[in-house]
Amino acid sequence: MRFEFTTPPRIVFGAGSLRAAAPAARALGRHAFVVTGRDPTRATPLLDALRADNLSVTTFAVPGEPTTDDIVAATAAARAAGCDLVIGFGGGSALDAAKAVSALLTHDGDLFDYLEVVGRGTALTRPAAPCIAIPTTAGTGAEVTRNAVLSSPAHRVKVSLRSPHLLPRLALVDPDLTLGLPPALTAASGLDALTQLIEPYTSSRANPYTDALCLDGLRRAAPALRRAYHDGRDADARADLALAALSSGLALANAGLGAAHGLAGPIGGAFPAPHGAVCAALLHLVIELNLRAARARTPAADTAHRYTEIARALTGRADATADDAAPFTRDLVAELNLPALRSYGLTSSHLPALVDQAARASSMKANPLPLTPDELTEILARAL
Repeated sequence: MRFEFTTPPRIVFGAGSLRAAAPAARALGRHAFVVTGRDPTRATPLLDALRADNLSVTTFAVPGEPTTDDIVAATAAARAAGCDLVIGFGGGSALDAAKAVSALLTHDGDLFDYLEVVGRGTALTRPAAPCIAIPTTAGTGAEVTRNAVLSSPAHRVKVSLRSPHLLPRLALVDPDLTLGLPPALTAASGLDALTQLIEPYTSSRANPYTDALCLDGLRRAAPALRRAYHDGRDADARADLALAALSSGLALANAGLGAAHGLAGPIGGAFPAPHGAVCAALLHLVIELNLRAARARTPAADTAHRYTEIARALTGRADATADDAAPFTRDLVAELNLPALRSYGLTSSHLPALVDQAARASSMKANPLPLTPDELTEILARAL
């Protein structure tokens, strides 16, 4: 057995932990570049606390999933203001943008020098500027991952800036920041976390540490997601979801993902589809196809056993079997009212190109076994 486990140097979790942000920021820099989502007013308590601690603040709002143009503009603004610290406050988009800016602040050259797939893929060689990641949704786990997912409009794909240097110095997870999130956002972000707990557990790179995180996260996420969807002020449910999302980020950063994310990446790059909602539409179908393929081609592997453990964690039933996992996730997606892929403009004519891109996606490499183009096409066709 051999594996590595990478994590930010410091994680602070718990209700009210936003109070730790200003003292931590003061220890790391003097001028904070604060990246927010589309509504910067949500960050007002943070900004007030930073200024009260005599830190200078420059803000930058990312209205949606970050594009390469957003990152170029944000990095230029941070440099012009003389910022020496980056704080991401928001959903995964704000956190990924903050991580990307923190890395580029300490490196010469252009963003595309370092991007994979559409860029030169040059390695980041120096530590990034200090970065604090503060999620306000419970989904992506981006506060503890070592990549930043960016959309390249010119290429109509999503790509990553990827390096251990992108790990934030501090991941500060305060479940109170997610209280009252609207049901649709709760559902999409929560199902992203659920997918990120299932895929690393079945990953070809799974290890005992990520296994423990995934199973604990699944036991929390499934009941908490329903409760938070129906009652956005349920503090206990929000705390369980926030912890599950944190665990999902740690798990994917160390064990990889699978076919649901391998397919979701190209879809998100080509269509205006929320990442979590795309994962939700694909998840039960990927489970079905992985089980079917594993039973046919690698019956001696432990894939079916792992889906059995997933089913038991999701359902809370000791007698659940591997075949219960897909129906559970399908029914959960239906209860949370997430749409099929056709609602985002996908049609059968788009499938060949999406399958071709997905087959080359980095997430696909950790799927429990390779899926054929016909199997990937079947998943997409049934998800339309």
